[in-house]
Amino acid sequence: MRISDVLEYLFCSRFIYYMYCLDISQHEEKRFKVIKGREVHETRKLTNRDYVRKKLNCIRKERDVFIASKQHHIKGIVDEVLFLEDGTAAPLEYKFAEYKDKIFKTYKFQLVLQALLIRENYNIEVNRAYICFTRSNSLVKEMKITTSDFKKAEKIIGEILDIVQKGLYPKTTKSSRKCVDCCYRNICV
Repeated sequence: MRISDVLEYLFCSRFIYYMYCLDISQHEEKRFKVIKGREVHETRKLTNRDYVRKKLNCIRKERDVFIASKQHHIKGIVDEVLFLEDGTAAPLEYKFAEYKDKIFKTYKFQLVLQALLIRENYNIEVNRAYICFTRSNSLVKEMKITTSDFKKAEKIIGEILDIVQKGLYPKTTKSSRKCVDCCYRNICV
């Protein structure tokens, strides 16, 4: 599964069921925020962000890293893997978003999953991550990552695998506001 699948699951667990058990696409390529976010990632490749990394005590970086884990059954692309002066590493993710005084659950778990993949593939400690909010003048926020965050991410992966492998139909989301703009609202019971 992809890291983006986990983000869909966190939005509503039924996304996984519709995508993987019923093979119904959500056609995300037609959604404005998805298109705009992809454009930001392309633009970011062309701009110089070295000043950001210097402030984070980064000694080396790798960009657009495809990374996978057989152990955790997950894969994804990390915008940047930063190798820091203290001997640890950290993911850096660019978001086409404004910073609203908090880091959303989906952002947090995207970074935790990226950290899990970096830790496994590079055999290096990862105890923090960074998000660059491009619509807030490229503001960079640091997020601590704990052992409990890694355990929660592994639990979520297990729940998703149960849906896919056993065909379990999950409960609906607790927030009906999410249903208003959902691509599956016409078929969801």
